[in-house]
Formats: sequence, C-alpha cells, structure tokens
Amino acid sequence: QVQLVESGGGSVQAGGSLRLSCAASGYPANYKCMGWFRQVPGLEREGVASIYTDDSSAYYADSVKGRFTISQDSAKNTVYLQMNSLKPEDTAMYYCAVGPNREYLEVWGQGTLVTVSA
Repeated sequence: QVQLVESGGGSVQAGGSLRLSCAASGYPANYKCMGWFRQVPGLEREGVASIYTDDSSAYYADSVKGRFTISQDSAKNTVYLQMNSLKPEDTAMYYCAVGPNREYLEVWGQGTLVTVSA
C-alpha cells in the first residue's frame, strides 16, 4: 500500500521560508516521479513542482520558479520542497503525490497547510 506522509507546513510572514517533506513508502517500482501540488478552496489545483527520482530532473510552475526548490533523499525515499520568498498568494494546502511520470501523479498524501501572511 502506497503511503505518503507530508510535514513541514505552517504559518509564516511574507518573505519567509518553509520546507515541506514527503516520506513515501510502498509504491511500485515503476513510479519514477514525485511532485507537489497546491489547492485553495474554490480554485483549481495547481502543480507546483515535480522531480524524477532516477535522474533528479525537476520541473516547476512559472509561479514558483526561482523561489521554490524540489529535491530528494533517495536513501530516505523522501522529497522536499524548499519554499523561499513566500508570498501571501502561496497560501494553500500542499499535497505530495507520486506516480510513473509527472503527467500521472496518481497517489496523493493527506496534505499540509501553508499560510503566508502579508
């Protein structure tokens, strides 16, 4: 059974930083990509960043390029999202996901809330 456990959310002032973690277990060997999404109630879910676990190639939404960094610790099966220069519009529930590629991140964690105040 696939399990994704996110942590690291919280409240921070604009300009601050947070690091999210996602520990993954039980996923099939063909699941080569992990990523982060975010969602605000009433708005569409937004893909934030993704990383391929075999070669660490990473992809970012334009809205977070230059501010967020996705990375991995393969030994711990953990993916991180370092979020710097946070803005109030980054406030959302952040979800970790895993799947065979970044178009099919099909198993999701429970989410962790990030709140950025002005």
